[in-house]
Amino acid sequence: MSFSRAATIAVGIVSILFSGCDAPENPSGAVFPTTLGDVAAVRLSYRYEADVPAPTIEEIQARTGSIDAAVAADFQINRPDESVSSTIASADGSRIAVVYSRPTDEPGDYRLDMYDASGKPLRKLTSDLMAVHFPDTIRWSPDGRSLAFVAMLRTASAVPEPVQTPVSDQPATVEGTDSNSNSEPVAPVEPTAAPTLEAPTGILTFRTDQLYVADADGGVTRPLTQNESLIYYFYDWSPDSTMLVTLAATSVEWNYLERMVKGRGEVFVPAGRPRVVEKNGRERLLDDALTSVYPVWSPDSSKIACAFDKQIRVYDASGTVPTQAAIPLRNNLLLSSQAYDQSQSQALGAENSNGEMQELASNANTAGSTLPDPNTLVSFNPIVTLHWPSSELLYFQTAFIKRMLNDADSVSSFPRWHRLILSAQAGTN
Repeated sequence: MSFSRAATIAVGIVSILFSGCDAPENPSGAVFPTTLGDVAAVRLSYRYEADVPAPTIEEIQARTGSIDAAVAADFQINRPDESVSSTIASADGSRIAVVYSRPTDEPGDYRLDMYDASGKPLRKLTSDLMAVHFPDTIRWSPDGRSLAFVAMLRTASAVPEPVQTPVSDQPATVEGTDSNSNSEPVAPVEPTAAPTLEAPTGILTFRTDQLYVADADGGVTRPLTQNESLIYYFYDWSPDSTMLVTLAATSVEWNYLERMVKGRGEVFVPAGRPRVVEKNGRERLLDDALTSVYPVWSPDSSKIACAFDKQIRVYDASGTVPTQAAIPLRNNLLLSSQAYDQSQSQALGAENSNGEMQELASNANTAGSTLPDPNTLVSFNPIVTLHWPSSELLYFQTAFIKRMLNDADSVSSFPRWHRLILSAQAGTN
């Protein structure tokens, strides 16, 4: 054997040995993703933690009632007959969406204009045939390039006939002078007015509330949804500004729920089915169950969480084969409510003469042997709020809330925050 051939064989053996050292032994074939965004919803694990401190929830955008001072001044000077309801600034503050109405508009019907940061009107976003609804849900995308809102066909006459001021053929005179005298006539002074923006035309409009998007850089307003059988009433942008999660209900469901709750003297809170809508208009139904709890995005835009009574469901927002996972929390909430009620009763003191609280304490002492009776637990309530601040932490609040038309009769009690610690299951090849 030549020296060169022997050297080549030796180098090959050393390479094999070192390559074996570089690759850790993994006989199970387990796959460990680098982030939770790479984990399918169905492959998530969770750990429940009850009665945790409330998370810090920052308000991202201005809501109804906030009005930019420069915009308000422009309306007062140039548009005194129109009433500003609210203004919503983009994240960078360069654009301001203005929600307003005219005297001829029906209550609850609004219009949208775009202003710049200095209070100068740029363009109208809605046509005269469109009625913007649910102004408190209007959302700028996080990148500030798009504005989402809900609108439908306006039912009332939107444009009043302009009042024509008659022009006299006689020359204008100055008060206190004789028109027959030889003095030179004074030319009339024309009032200066701000240029009037023309409302756009040709925007496809529907007989039920649909989701629209407008471009902050001057693009046209266009509908993202075109399903007249549905009413879209809630929507929220994904953190990467590529999609929106919505809640939509059929007209039959909407009208039935509205009549039912108003018959009981309660405030109508709509319930809908969650859907994800991409900016290109592609739409996907996430679930057939109704919920009144607003869904939330994961911080990386990979997943959406929804709440249904005592259950949370997590959905993949995209992918060729998106999955979903259900997290049943009824038993966890039963046991934690039992402990919570026990601690509350003990805080009142053993000498408390309230028979109901004494019974709660007695029921709490049976923990560990059987699930408690939910009818005896005052703090056992449905999920009312979701908050997803980081990929691993999903917060949710339970509470008893009853909203009445007479606000004095409304009830909100036993608000409690809990959270899920999310992690990835080990997958296999």
